[in-house]
Amino acid sequence: MWTGIFPQHPAPVEIVEGCRLPVLRKNQEHEDEWPLAEILSVKEVSGRKLFYVHYIDFNKRLDEWVTADRLDMKKLQFPKKEAKTPTKNGLPTSRPSSPEREVVSVYCTTKCLSQLNLRIILVENAGLVYLIIFVMSNNACLQQKRKVEPVPLATQVSPATPVPSLPSSAEATQASVFPAQQNGTARRLIPAQPGRKRKANCGGTDEDSQDSSDGIPSAPRMTGSLVSDRSHDDIVTRMKNIECIELGRHRLKPWYFSPYPQELTALPILYLCEFCLKYLKSLKCLQRHLTKCNLRHPPGNEIYRKGTISFFEIDGRKNKNYSQNLCLLAKCFLDHKTLYYDTDPFLFYVMTEYDSKGFHIVGYFSKEKESTEDYNVACILTLPPYQRRGYGKLLIEFSYELSKVEGKTGTPEKPLSDLGLLSYRSYWSQTILEILMDLKPDNGERPQITINEISEITSVKKEDVISTLQYLNLINYYKGQYILTLSEDIVDGHERAMQKRHSRIDPKCLHFTPKDWSKRGKW
Repeated sequence: MWTGIFPQHPAPVEIVEGCRLPVLRKNQEHEDEWPLAEILSVKEVSGRKLFYVHYIDFNKRLDEWVTADRLDMKKLQFPKKEAKTPTKNGLPTSRPSSPEREVVSVYCTTKCLSQLNLRIILVENAGLVYLIIFVMSNNACLQQKRKVEPVPLATQVSPATPVPSLPSSAEATQASVFPAQQNGTARRLIPAQPGRKRKANCGGTDEDSQDSSDGIPSAPRMTGSLVSDRSHDDIVTRMKNIECIELGRHRLKPWYFSPYPQELTALPILYLCEFCLKYLKSLKCLQRHLTKCNLRHPPGNEIYRKGTISFFEIDGRKNKNYSQNLCLLAKCFLDHKTLYYDTDPFLFYVMTEYDSKGFHIVGYFSKEKESTEDYNVACILTLPPYQRRGYGKLLIEFSYELSKVEGKTGTPEKPLSDLGLLSYRSYWSQTILEILMDLKPDNGERPQITINEISEITSVKKEDVISTLQYLNLINYYKGQYILTLSEDIVDGHERAMQKRHSRIDPKCLHFTPKDWSKRGKW
């Protein structure tokens, strides 16, 4: 007689890295919600499993360790199998093969091809000749998708991004201001002179993107860019590695990964000297360090002071240790930037708040000594204890004051973080509206201004001026002219915002002499 053993209960499902399932969390209204999350790591502490989760479509700063009771196991999704590792001469190679991708093949009629501006290049490699075709126009072609086997070289055609029909900086000529009535609401109209030819690429740039609009990726920058290359992200850098940082009288909870030494990441609290930013493993080590540390302010030159607010200019080459420690701290709260231990090509401007104990760091921004792309900010950060107090706009305003002294227009390095983008859009909007609302009639005639003049007055790059006008939806087409329309709602909203903006940069308190770094050899 055959007997078998049948399980009385199904085997428990094991959650592995890459699984997705709903996870319980509190939203801003402190209500329960179950967003979909991905398991990035699993660990066991005191006999209890913890899961590090990333909430899909949420910012990475919300990632956290959760217990099993917050997981909805009924909707568990297992990760998809990856492609097998290819072999070469029977041996596995170092890189796994890419999964089969969809390649877009473009079929054009003879008539369509005659309308395209093509650039053809012949490339010879290992005895084979490849034909590379770049499409230099935005003409529509009949496209058909099909799956193909991987080939040594694929031709990818990306149409140019359509540009909105808005005035370019060249078209933004003299404009006049006059009141108008539309739907019973008083409006200020600033029409531009008609008759100027528009350029094809006149639209404002998108602050969220760095890519060129022609679809062809640009070559990597060889300067000191701090933009993070997302292609090198791995499971380690996607997870926060520091639990808590004590900086002076504040304890900070990091948002993102920062490459502090591995032995410090297991500590419950990482201690930092608030003046030199040196990191230490214990409170006793910090107390011993403070008896030896003579700094009571950031190293470098104090170039601005008004009230309790000061700015210090720090050369990344002369003060390398401080600059590297500052980058390590900043990386805890900046996800879109990467860390360079070579700080020589950068200047750091640290904003501090003064009291009887010294100058306490509030935030900072960095900039390249020589920027080929008119960047006046590489990284910018207000530390969390000082956020939502107007310090972010103060940092931005100070960066443009430096550009005014240098006689240049500037723009921040892209991409901006979500909070950085909000701060810059708010600053640009308030600055441009302030100029437009201060325009007064001249000799009985309507006041006139151009986008070039706005850019020169504010040192904001013309592309940022145009994109801000787009964002505020101020540009309209009226009787053959482009006009700027300021409604009462926009005017009232601007006046309310300016009443809340108590701290402003006073140019009279700035003592700054720009340097020509191109003549200084190796900085």
